[in-house]
Amino acid sequence: MQFGRTYEEFEVGATYKHWPGKTVTEYDDHLFCLLTMNHHPLHLDANYAEQSTDFGRNVVVGNYVYSLLLGMSVPDVSGKAIANLEVESLRHVAPTFHGDTVYGETTVLDKWPSKSKDDRGIVQVETRGYTQGGTLVCVFRRKVMVPTARYVKERGGEQPGRPEPAAGARGEDR
Repeated sequence: MQFGRTYEEFEVGATYKHWPGKTVTEYDDHLFCLLTMNHHPLHLDANYAEQSTDFGRNVVVGNYVYSLLLGMSVPDVSGKAIANLEVESLRHVAPTFHGDTVYGETTVLDKWPSKSKDDRGIVQVETRGYTQGGTLVCVFRRKVMVPTARYVKERGGEQPGRPEPAAGARGEDR
């Protein structure tokens, strides 16, 4: 299975549909909030959300939705990345709720060779996240520095540093 792409493999206009989606649970949302010290009651207090907000229920914290989409895009976009250079924009378009399943897709907007090193390039992409009903919830654009095929080959190929099983570890001795 391919994990990420080299500079040559990106094509401007291509869209990668990330799979699988992720159903967001209350636990996921609360754990992310607690790990990041975001204690806003909109995310953690069901009574507050029900009584005091326009949504009438807890809303999943937006940075979790962004992080989830970023992670979903790694196998298709940044799995071989040398560096994530910039998040140019991030918009939370609609709320995500506990029980929603988030899906993502990324479109290649532009690409250009690095000005300083000829073994890498920059790819500009836009990732969109939407729910099981097709509601767009999050959009962000970023720039990623990716290697050329030559860079990958010179550094050990597709899975650099991956060890081979030791003798007998494959079960041949049985």
